[in-house]
Amino acid sequence: MGQNIEFQENQWNSTGLLTIAVDIGGSLAKLVFNPRNCRTLIFETVETEKITEFMQLIHRIIKEYNSGDQATTRIIATGGGAYKFNDLLRSEFPRVIEIARLDEMECLIKGLDFLIHEVPEEVFTYNDLDGEHVVVPEHAKVYPYMLVNIGSGVSISKVDSPTKFTRVGGSSLGGGTLWGLLSLITGARTYDEMLDWAHSGDNTNVDMLVGDIYGTDYGKIGLKSTHIASSFGKVFQRGTHAATADGVLSERPSQTSTEEIETRSRKFSNSDISKSLLYAISNNIGQIAYLQAKVHNVPNIYFGGSYIRGHLMTMNTLSYAINFWSNGKKQAFFLKHEGYLGAMGALLTFQDRSST
Repeated sequence: MGQNIEFQENQWNSTGLLTIAVDIGGSLAKLVFNPRNCRTLIFETVETEKITEFMQLIHRIIKEYNSGDQATTRIIATGGGAYKFNDLLRSEFPRVIEIARLDEMECLIKGLDFLIHEVPEEVFTYNDLDGEHVVVPEHAKVYPYMLVNIGSGVSISKVDSPTKFTRVGGSSLGGGTLWGLLSLITGARTYDEMLDWAHSGDNTNVDMLVGDIYGTDYGKIGLKSTHIASSFGKVFQRGTHAATADGVLSERPSQTSTEEIETRSRKFSNSDISKSLLYAISNNIGQIAYLQAKVHNVPNIYFGGSYIRGHLMTMNTLSYAINFWSNGKKQAFFLKHEGYLGAMGALLTFQDRSST
């Protein structure tokens, strides 16, 4: 569940209806709503593969906050799941006054813009050296800026105004990639379990560093000995190949039995594997984000989506990548409600329509 937001006055519910805004993505289903006669926005999330639980959550909200009355409830849906699960929504909630579907990108930008400009201490910077800074200078709020939305995949948009934006790129290597590969390799059952493992892991047991190759820094091109030269590079050395004393790789007889595969996998801990892959995916996203920001001459980069989830290691990696590749000229910003941009935008779109 996301951190709820409380406002000084109730600016959301002026129609007497309960409006539930949902954003159903490839990995997570999110929602936000404002209870009647309440100044609080409430945020909830469920894994998309547990879509039945998500439907039950909506039922509970209607029962608890609207006396079970669907006839005075409106559901505003965005994300790919708004289309994929449209029939399910209509069969589960046949008596609601409306089930509307809204464009995902429009909702993302609208939600982001609102959180940046209207919610105090929503936006912050983070790195391991300086920690978290929630007081964002005014220059961070100017246009244009870049939104790097990291969900199952990655979508990158240049935002020129609250109503003008262009999708400029993306990547298929996102949160779904990390989740899928780690569940395949480690057997982890939840994303949070993977993040916990990554926090305690040592990626140097898995990754090949510059120091492993040079024995020291490669200062001529600005690479420290601790820089990752090859993600999962040591797995190759300790897998079907072996490094000889002079550093030359020699071929081992190929063995494909289940016993051999299991023996190899036990050489590496789940924690080390999780940290290595988290670094690999995050560094890749950070570099792509920097390149797009450079091409479009945008100084400020906002990271949204459900990939980060407040995980300090992930934020530090993204911040480091942006700072390193831009030589400190570009800034990475994060949001406390980074996973709810679409749902927030959907709620705001309904609010705008209701006030006209």
